[in-house]
Amino acid sequence: MEDARFLGIDYGESRIGLALSDPLKTFSYSYKTIKNDKSLWQNITVIINTKNITKVVLGMPDAKRNKDLVDKILSFKNKIETKFKLEVITWNEEFTSSIAQERIIQSVAKKKKRKDKGLIDRNSAAIILEEYLNSL
Repeated sequence: MEDARFLGIDYGESRIGLALSDPLKTFSYSYKTIKNDKSLWQNITVIINTKNITKVVLGMPDAKRNKDLVDKILSFKNKIETKFKLEVITWNEEFTSSIAQERIIQSVAKKKKRKDKGLIDRNSAAIILEEYLNSL
């Protein structure tokens, strides 16, 4: 079994970006993007178990501007806490997509690849997790 890690999540209605911490919980890196479909919980279960996840950091948008999405994220948070008995921290995700987009532009040469929404989602998750780790 791997060393314990934290999982960063950028929740979206069609895709969910995921990031992992290193075992020492000093940095984060983008991991993968999964579809928010009927296989979601199976995929999350595999990741939590194989990566030995001990805490989840879940991006939370501004409640005033995204009430419906916030409700879905809170429901998702509750399900993770109940199903996996893990602590789930919500983290302000405002500006993470634009920061992720900026980082991608600087590091990805091909313009077509820069537009990959999955790439943006998992990089946003990495930023959410990175900000949380930096706050510790």
